[in-house]
Amino acid sequence: MTVAGSGPDQDGIVFDTPSHSKVVVAVVEAGRGAVFRSFPPKALTDRTEEGPADRALRLLIKRTPLPDHGAARAGAGGVRGRAGHSRATMHRTTGK
Repeated sequence: MTVAGSGPDQDGIVFDTPSHSKVVVAVVEAGRGAVFRSFPPKALTDRTEEGPADRALRLLIKRTPLPDHGAARAGAGGVRGRAGHSRATMHRTTGK
């Protein structure tokens, strides 16, 4: 993707789309290297050729865990905490 924002256009790779109004894109910043930034979808355009920084962006995406969107994932409903700990502890008597 090409990101048009404040300043010159940047090449980037889309990492996540957490909502309809936000897209997380891996881009290269001067002095910092490959980082994730949020952009509105309207700021992104397709590109046809690979850029010089695509290798660094792919490495950043590869070492970053996938985002967790909670109940938005199929099959994730009803999962709470760790298995085997579904209830709170019972009241402990004082030995009367």
